[in-house]
Amino acid sequence: MTLRIFNTLSHKKEEFQPLKEGEVSIYVCGPTVYDKAHIGHAMSSLVFDVVRRYLDYRGYKVRHVMNYTDVDDKIIQRANHESVDAIELAERYIQEYDQHLKDLNILSATVFPRATEEISGIIDMIARLLESDYAYAADGDVYYRVENKDDYGKLSGRKLEEMQAGARIGIDERKEHAMDFALWKAAKPGEPSWESPWGAGRPGWHIECSAMVLHHLGKQIDIHGGGNDLIFPHHENEIAQSESLTGEPFARYWMHNGMLQLSGEKMSKSLGNLITIEEFLSRHEADALRMMVLNSNYRHPLTYGDEVVEQAERGLDRLRSGLRPQQPGAPGAGPDDLNTLALQVESAGVGFIEAMDDDFNTSAALAHLFDLVRAVNQSRDAGATDQQLKPAQELLDELAIVLGLSLVQPERKAAPEPFISLVQTLQSELDGQELAGVEWPALDGDVDISQLIDGLLSIRIQLRGQKLWALSDKIRDSLIELGVQVEDSAQGSTWRWG
Repeated sequence: MTLRIFNTLSHKKEEFQPLKEGEVSIYVCGPTVYDKAHIGHAMSSLVFDVVRRYLDYRGYKVRHVMNYTDVDDKIIQRANHESVDAIELAERYIQEYDQHLKDLNILSATVFPRATEEISGIIDMIARLLESDYAYAADGDVYYRVENKDDYGKLSGRKLEEMQAGARIGIDERKEHAMDFALWKAAKPGEPSWESPWGAGRPGWHIECSAMVLHHLGKQIDIHGGGNDLIFPHHENEIAQSESLTGEPFARYWMHNGMLQLSGEKMSKSLGNLITIEEFLSRHEADALRMMVLNSNYRHPLTYGDEVVEQAERGLDRLRSGLRPQQPGAPGAGPDDLNTLALQVESAGVGFIEAMDDDFNTSAALAHLFDLVRAVNQSRDAGATDQQLKPAQELLDELAIVLGLSLVQPERKAAPEPFISLVQTLQSELDGQELAGVEWPALDGDVDISQLIDGLLSIRIQLRGQKLWALSDKIRDSLIELGVQVEDSAQGSTWRWG
């Protein structure tokens, strides 16, 4: 099956054909760095991380660019409010977001350009647009002339005569048309500025992305991505100024992710209804957020809530169960069980690719992984050995990595004292009883919690063998209270953090 992508420009799924065989160029609009990033920003980064990973998996050489808008009205306003330098403020939040990307296991972009580092290219683009009559100067500002672009509005489907000035567009009597947008803004006292042929000033919001694409990827790119709130005016204006300059289509495929919603409204700083990435990661592991995104269609809105997070965490635990080792003393599964497992391995591999080829359908791809996990767990319960489970578990791990998931159970930072106390309580209750085969775990020196738990399970097996059910159940119930799940089978007992 060939990869098909929903193209916002054509409003339909199209077969993916890159400009250069075997290579893909992607540009994704990054954040405007004037405050702490929220999980809505993370959602967009996660969506395009999965796109990037899958293209890598399918053998493409990917060049991925994500920008930082580090000079903007909001940055300047925030800097003035805090009485700090605007560039220093932006740098602080860039460093924070860089760390968030690492924490969320998002692959590093090939290039992370910043608006302030692209000034010469921006000025050159504006000058060329002026020369070709697509722009005009007005008292130190420079505006793009929308009426000279016959197909302006083709991405958003808006007609120029029906358009109204948007939130980022101010009415200015110097404009020839209300929808003309700023390419260059004349400097105001106390603002960051750079010298230009039109006087000191700074770039408009839209021109920076066009200049970065031209500089780092060329006149045309394969995929341009971002949140669907950027379709108009930002991406519409990128198309207009870029195509006016080059005379060629700007991007072959326009991909837009839906918005993360809280209480039915888009999560945004202006509304104040946001959860920062920092806040989320203080309460949940990064893959819980990734699972939320993977469980949904990237083009649709995603509603955030405790129930949604819990569902994602349960799904993550379920996937991780597929990598557990064989049951103690596993004798090996029979031919029928192994044949069923082999068929599921083949089906999962094919089904995963078919799902992802269908416009990166991650929820359908996950369904194939869950089917594979079910087959692995059934085979383990049937006595399969680690060697027999290995092909299925390797595929599970491989496909999870394509989605950016880590199926390695994260280490829990549990205090040893409650486990030591449990051992001591049991020793006290069993004092004087003859228990053959019981070896108490050492409680002195640096205590290893995993060894303590293994020791407690070993003791529990002995207690069960001697029909001391109450004490056996007490160990299990006490471990559950400490966050340890105990699973019994005919071959023995295993444990995991739950």
